[in-house]
Amino acid sequence: MDSVARRAENVTKTDEKRLRDILKRLPEAQARTLLEFAEFLDARTVQPAAGSGLAVAEPPAVLAPGDIPRPPQESVVKAIKRLAVTYPMLDRSKMLNETSTLMTQHVIQGRDATEVIDELEVLFRSHYEKFVDSRK
Repeated sequence: MDSVARRAENVTKTDEKRLRDILKRLPEAQARTLLEFAEFLDARTVQPAAGSGLAVAEPPAVLAPGDIPRPPQESVVKAIKRLAVTYPMLDRSKMLNETSTLMTQHVIQGRDATEVIDELEVLFRSHYEKFVDSRK
């Protein structure tokens, strides 16, 4: 049984119903935040490469970051996804603690998304610079 099937098995129908009921009771803004947080958790879950038998695929050896402009009104979750695509050479697990802290500040503490995204961009850029320096 693969890890996805095991995770699905662990979530009971009661859990799913409870989550749906909570989502229905929340005001729209909080419901959107809950969904963003779920997307964040989903995005940070590393899926094995198809047929590789490995838990984590090797990061690409690309040295130059991509050029993906920051769209207006971007959510924190989408910013994390954009930055992960912009910097595919980075090991996201090394940034997990800092990224999770920033996401939590936004979702739980209500910190402004623009500020959090600004810090995420600095975080990814800083890790990229360390990555490049380690290759010299």
